[in-house]
Amino acid sequence: MSMKKPEGWHQWALIGLGLLFVAVMLVLPLVLIFAKALGSGMGVLLDNLADHDMQHAIMLTLLAAVITVPVNLAFGILLAWCVTRYQFRGRKLLVTLIDIPYATSPVVAGLCYLVVYGTESAIGGWFSARGVQLMFAWPGIVMVTVFVTSPFIARILIPLMQAQGMEEEQAALTLGARGWQIFRRVTLPNIKWALLYGTVITNARAVGEFGAVSVVSGAVRGQTVTLPLLVEQLNDDYKTVGAFTAAGLLACMALLTLVLKTAMEWNQRRKEGAAAPALAARH
Repeated sequence: MSMKKPEGWHQWALIGLGLLFVAVMLVLPLVLIFAKALGSGMGVLLDNLADHDMQHAIMLTLLAAVITVPVNLAFGILLAWCVTRYQFRGRKLLVTLIDIPYATSPVVAGLCYLVVYGTESAIGGWFSARGVQLMFAWPGIVMVTVFVTSPFIARILIPLMQAQGMEEEQAALTLGARGWQIFRRVTLPNIKWALLYGTVITNARAVGEFGAVSVVSGAVRGQTVTLPLLVEQLNDDYKTVGAFTAAGLLACMALLTLVLKTAMEWNQRRKEGAAAPALAARH
């Protein structure tokens, strides 16, 4: 169904209301973040960026994202492949369990990880006896970030792979292709844009995670504080410029994610538009 231009004042009023909501609720806070960060001048901004705690928070945030995204990339692909290509007992239960991070509060998730992997637990005690600390250290931050972001890629791929079906893969199998060849030459090209989209969304969520990380990190500044946690700490210490500088960095990461997402969607629409005339000519 093709879109049409608005007709009547009530349709224009609805559009105007939507634009007003976006401006007030989304654009204005973003503008204020950068205005506050730059309000005291570039010198103060650069001093805050050069602060040791700020740099450590940036590196820890990026570390969590760099580990989380590949882990969830592999997990999402394998999970989507299993539930869309095989029928087995417990399949529906497995699909339901994917949504647990959606339904669970991040704070509750962090508390559960603290109970299971803390030094007083059997698992955490075993690691601690061997000199490995999970909770109140960067491994715990990565673990809860992986948990919180685990459904994104799988939930994007599953409906797409179900809609595409298995005909092309079965044809490749008939022609003698092996499993890895089928995935690399047939499945991956069909899901690549959805995969990239899921990766971008996972990265954005990993960078901005607060609730679960705040529980398992211990929030030791300069050691286990990520950028979202640093924003809260600096704001509580009435260091407004520093807090908005950290918030501005998170906003820049979010904007970069938005640009990448938009570019991928535009490229996908362009390819689909280019392919449509060729497909029509064949028929």
